[in-house]
Amino acid sequence: MLSVALRHAFAGFTLDAAFQAPAGLTALFGRSGSGKTTIVNAVAGLLRPQSGRVTVQDIVLTDSDRGIFLPPHRRGIGYVFQDARLFPHLTVRQNLLYGHWFTARGRPSDLPRVVEMLGIGPLLTRRPAALSGGERQRVAIGRALLSHPRLLLMDEPLAALDQPRKDEILPYLERLRDQAGLPILYVSHSTAEVARLATTVVLLDRGRVTAAGPVAALLSDPAVAPLLGLAEAGAVLTARVEAHECDGLTRLAAPAGPLFLPRIAAPIGALLRLRILAQDVMIATVPPQGISALNVIPARVRDLSPAGDSVLVRLEAGDQVILSRITARSAAALDLRPGLPVHAVLKAVSVAPGTIGVSGG
Repeated sequence: MLSVALRHAFAGFTLDAAFQAPAGLTALFGRSGSGKTTIVNAVAGLLRPQSGRVTVQDIVLTDSDRGIFLPPHRRGIGYVFQDARLFPHLTVRQNLLYGHWFTARGRPSDLPRVVEMLGIGPLLTRRPAALSGGERQRVAIGRALLSHPRLLLMDEPLAALDQPRKDEILPYLERLRDQAGLPILYVSHSTAEVARLATTVVLLDRGRVTAAGPVAALLSDPAVAPLLGLAEAGAVLTARVEAHECDGLTRLAAPAGPLFLPRIAAPIGALLRLRILAQDVMIATVPPQGISALNVIPARVRDLSPAGDSVLVRLEAGDQVILSRITARSAAALDLRPGLPVHAVLKAVSVAPGTIGVSGG
């Protein structure tokens, strides 16, 4: 468990934030300039806050009241930056083992496990110049892990990568989240990354924590939609792969019933996480007939929230929440109100493959 409470004033900006990051991946999420990188630098010991307290696994890293401020090299923290910052004159193997040599906290016997988890075995004899951007970031993550850290900090590690390289590395970040066994503090301003990777989200705005909680609950909360942007508002669902059907669709078992999506490269039984945008969900008060959409999900209206010239409707489907964005005219025409049984309608092709990831739960 990481616990953070910080206050630091800059010219024209004051950071005043407190939160806790449990096991798994906690995403610091917000617009540029909201204080995300300032927080991770304070946790890493690269910034000494004017006041605050930071602890990880009951070890005090910073406590301004007691005059405690451990220097970065004594914090036992791995830090992965936007650019990999590998040593160009060393091979991948030598870069990986640098954390062990420098800190003496890592164990050389950890190398095979980290190499397998990150899929970098074929790269060990290469030098950084011969690697793709995604490969360099995987090596940087491996080097941080081999220092045997108490905590891993990742400051927008995908920001410098194009979409194909992001798609390459995302499955390894999911594996890291689920297998590394340490808290990860992950900075991002990408809703898609957060929805796919995070277990917990801390939402920041102008140096303040405006909301924090499990990813599915927070991203489907209409109250945070203005900070996400209405086009990014949506829900995160979990579902299990039930079958790959002969017409190219994958059938998923979800709490509210089956879902059909274009073929997903995942084995039968795999538990997946899906991001469904609110603008892609239609609402019907009776089971629709003669439509092309394959996914018609029984649900119940939880609440309605005005959102500019539209309405965000939160629907309960089994034990999960679906968010729909419709016009105020449609909401009035359907006479939507809390408790009303409805059907959420979703086209199979609305869920982009890149938004589907392995669930950590």
